[in-house]
Amino acid sequence: MKKITKPTTPRQQKPDPHADTADGESAVLAKIASMPEPDRVIGERLHEIIRASAPVLSPRLWYGMPAYARDGRIVCFFQSMQKFRTRYATFGFMHEANLDEGNMWPTAFALKKVTAAEEAKIAALVKKAAS
Repeated sequence: MKKITKPTTPRQQKPDPHADTADGESAVLAKIASMPEPDRVIGERLHEIIRASAPVLSPRLWYGMPAYARDGRIVCFFQSMQKFRTRYATFGFMHEANLDEGNMWPTAFALKKVTAAEEAKIAALVKKAAS
């Protein structure tokens, strides 16, 4: 008797943690480039900070948003203002991020623009999250 297997949908397929990082990088950069300002400016700067602060994180798209993963699991992501029509962009962290501090800690931040002060905070958070 021949066994019948059901085809898997893209949602059922597990992501390959060793997928080509260059493809993820290209997809993230293309997504950021397609964003209107100020999202594009924030996204470009976040990408630079994340890549410099935590080279172990691999860029990839996650629900159509730029995200950065370790071993195939999302650590942090950027959500543009336009995506949900909010007055600020969101830079967030998933449960894979090593940001635990006691019983409560922030997992997302509102961003209206990225200045030197925000750059330093983001870089420190990303380094800690990826550790």
